[in-house]
Amino acid sequence: MSDALLVLTNLPDLLVAEALARQLVERKLAACVNLLPVVQSVYRWQGVVEQASEVALLIKTSAARYAELEHAIKAVHPYALPAIIALPIVAGLPAYLDWIAAETQKDVNV
Repeated sequence: MSDALLVLTNLPDLLVAEALARQLVERKLAACVNLLPVVQSVYRWQGVVEQASEVALLIKTSAARYAELEHAIKAVHPYALPAIIALPIVAGLPAYLDWIAAETQKDVNV
């Protein structure tokens, strides 16, 4: 079992999604963020069925950084109730999983 997580969230446009993705990687909260522009979402919100074009983010991180990652997403997310879903990565190329762990290692100030 890996310590790696795949975190999913959606944002309303590419500009906001790119800014968040860059921030997460620069802060080492994510090793990599894939942006999937123009996904169509259908959902019920406050009793009404809605439809929207969104940008889906696939965020690769470690379980150790999840709480900080969630906080960082919520701090800039424009939605009142953002979808932030973490899925465990139960298997994968060992070298890639090691890379995720290394890239999300918290910096230690000496």
